[in-house]
Amino acid sequence: MNVATATYRQVIALGGPLLPVASFLGRLPTAMCQLGSLLLVARTSGSLTTAGLVGGALAAGQTVAGPLIGRLADRRGQRPVVLAACWLNALAVTALVVASLARIATPPLAVIGLLAGATVPQIGPLARTRLVALAHRAGADDRMVNAALSFEGTLDEVSFVLGPALVGLAATLAHPAVALALAAVLLAVCGSAFALHRTATVVRPAAGPAARPARTRLPRGVYGMRASMALQGAMFGACQAGITALTERLHQPAQAGLVYAAMGVMSAVAGLSLALLPDRFGLLSRWRAAGAALIVLSAPLLFVQTLWALYLVVVVLGVAFAPHLITVFGLTERAVPATRLAESMAFLTSAVVGGQALALAVSGRLADAHGPFAAFAVAVGAAVLILAVAMTARVTTGARRVMSAAAAPADSAPSAPADHRP
Repeated sequence: MNVATATYRQVIALGGPLLPVASFLGRLPTAMCQLGSLLLVARTSGSLTTAGLVGGALAAGQTVAGPLIGRLADRRGQRPVVLAACWLNALAVTALVVASLARIATPPLAVIGLLAGATVPQIGPLARTRLVALAHRAGADDRMVNAALSFEGTLDEVSFVLGPALVGLAATLAHPAVALALAAVLLAVCGSAFALHRTATVVRPAAGPAARPARTRLPRGVYGMRASMALQGAMFGACQAGITALTERLHQPAQAGLVYAAMGVMSAVAGLSLALLPDRFGLLSRWRAAGAALIVLSAPLLFVQTLWALYLVVVVLGVAFAPHLITVFGLTERAVPATRLAESMAFLTSAVVGGQALALAVSGRLADAHGPFAAFAVAVGAAVLILAVAMTARVTTGARRVMSAAAAPADSAPSAPADHRP
């Protein structure tokens, strides 16, 4: 682990210790708002249907608008886009709290939820883009870039464990509105800190007609990566529904959040451990290995009957989640042009959110009708499709290049425009 520790110290040194702190606290509200909105609306309206509609609207807004915010960051630079988005998102979350407490009608409440999702500042994807640009500017090799993506993936995993935990704690000790109010404050303060950090200018906006993201084609393999991430989200949603259904059947519903958190902790540990893998184990091989591992490790879910067996199977399954996510981010970084990197990173995150929301709705109904087995079957089916996509996708890494003007040092002039089309 000494090698991994030294590598991650170098990753942190790329932007300084304040950058990961600001990016982590700035992305934490994203993990808090989905569950927080569900609990808040359910408590204030007394209707799970209304809560589901608002939560669905929030997920839909984030799924659709995420890539658009990423594209704006590619074109205009991260600083103005993140600064505007985090304040708009803070206002939207605050409006959701006020509207819920005022018990307004369901349609306008869903619209506010949609706005809260559409204005998510995408700090996670943009932090990845920024750290990769810093690594390339420092002349880092592929191993360092992989470590940077592993580090960012781990921050995501920890945020999606800590966020719901904070919401649950606030809901238990006080009110869900407290959690969302905290989320709004974090968005305004830490989101602004991330936007204003000195490294925000390392990813420079595309300039000139030749560098416009809209005119830069993406390799076909990128769409397979996006499908793989949507299927990963489907696994998350199906596992969440299955875990909830099984813990309720075992008369221990309070354990559902702890089981899911345990899976997230193990996933974070596995993500950090990727720095120990040898360079000869390439990203495409890792993608396929992760797909196979997802099948093998999710299949036992079909036979789980007790709480302790559920803990064991889910924790072991977490070993495969982060490696798959981080590997697909790494392949995308190598396959897409620099002028569309933020957009592509945001698209991957949105694919996870969209896949999770859709699978949660479908597998939740299946679990109600046929029991936890049905929801877990959806997760296993999604794992099979992930491996199928990984085995058939053609990945072209020729677009990963020189970082060009989009990631060049701020104090250096770009060289002659390069053709980034594969």
